[in-house]
Amino acid sequence: MVGCAVLLGVALATPLAAQARLKVGYLYVGPIGDYGWTHAHDRARKIVDRTLGTESLYVESVPEAQTEVFIDKLVQQGARVIFTTSFGFMDGTLAAARRYPNILFAHATGFKRAPNVATYMAELYQAYCLNGYAAGALTRTGTIAYVAAIPIPEVKRHVNAYALCAAAVNPRVKVAVRWTFEWFHPAKAKEATEALMAEGADVFNQTEDSPTVTQVAAKRDRLSFSHTSPFLRYAPRHVVSGQLKHWEVIYTDFLRKVLAGKYRSDNLQNVDYWWRLAEGAVEVGADFGMPINPVFRPRLEAVRVRTADLGTVNAYDLILRRLRQMSTLRDGQPVFEPFTGPIRDRRGVLRAAPGKRLTPEELLTMQWAAPNVVGPWPDEP
Repeated sequence: MVGCAVLLGVALATPLAAQARLKVGYLYVGPIGDYGWTHAHDRARKIVDRTLGTESLYVESVPEAQTEVFIDKLVQQGARVIFTTSFGFMDGTLAAARRYPNILFAHATGFKRAPNVATYMAELYQAYCLNGYAAGALTRTGTIAYVAAIPIPEVKRHVNAYALCAAAVNPRVKVAVRWTFEWFHPAKAKEATEALMAEGADVFNQTEDSPTVTQVAAKRDRLSFSHTSPFLRYAPRHVVSGQLKHWEVIYTDFLRKVLAGKYRSDNLQNVDYWWRLAEGAVEVGADFGMPINPVFRPRLEAVRVRTADLGTVNAYDLILRRLRQMSTLRDGQPVFEPFTGPIRDRRGVLRAAPGKRLTPEELLTMQWAAPNVVGPWPDEP
């Protein structure tokens, strides 16, 4: 059995002897050593096993075209619940769910559901907004950078939140974007970072599942942000803050409801986790428990920002006060919403009227670019 597990690329987190324990499978798009997206999921998996006593299996670096093949392997090894953790696994998950109607599936970042398929997301756009405030305040060149992965609405939403909030602090700031078209590709991330530095960018954010952007930027004394996992260890004097994931919050809630019999293979059609700061699925920080690297507090406190609701505050206080507002729900909605009009895209199209908040559907299908975004933007309307 061990030989088969190695051959299939499946790692067993706990012994198979305890058959009474719920066996949960995880399908990963990258390696667990990426110290980014997949690392965050794998950290969550371990926390869930310790918390709930579940037994887990995982497969790392799964090609999206082989989603069903590796789901088959997990089912064959006894997984009764399977989490597929990347957008590109969506259609393969739905197809496998039709073949395994008694297995419970949950797909991350997607939008298609079925009686035995739920969806879930630890959504980061609020964190990107807060980091945009910091980037706008700290840039000296007026150009901040974003190394982007795949041009899907999720990534575009994050770029736009970062750009709009940076502009709220620094109206002249530009966000230069480079696409790698890969979730995990350190070589392309390095190339994109170097190209953006050559264009004058001095603060970096990203969607790439490794700390490469941070490492490359720090060598040239450029600032950056942690992404999904903490990057502070790689550049303790250059990582300002970050957008961190707590997938274990969603996994624990979902599996507790499975164990309690509330979630079954016939009632997941309308189960969709869209959890953000208020639910604890997301954290803002250079590291866990560190919203802002103390190294940057004096520089942030030196920048004054005029706001409509808070008056004139320094950038450091603005970040912390907006964090509290977005972590607090009023009538089920955050007190402060970054995507509140008036908002026009970079082609001048009105996307949100004054005072209007974008709807979840508008956020989930976002394709337009914010006015201060520069660079290519695939499928721009």
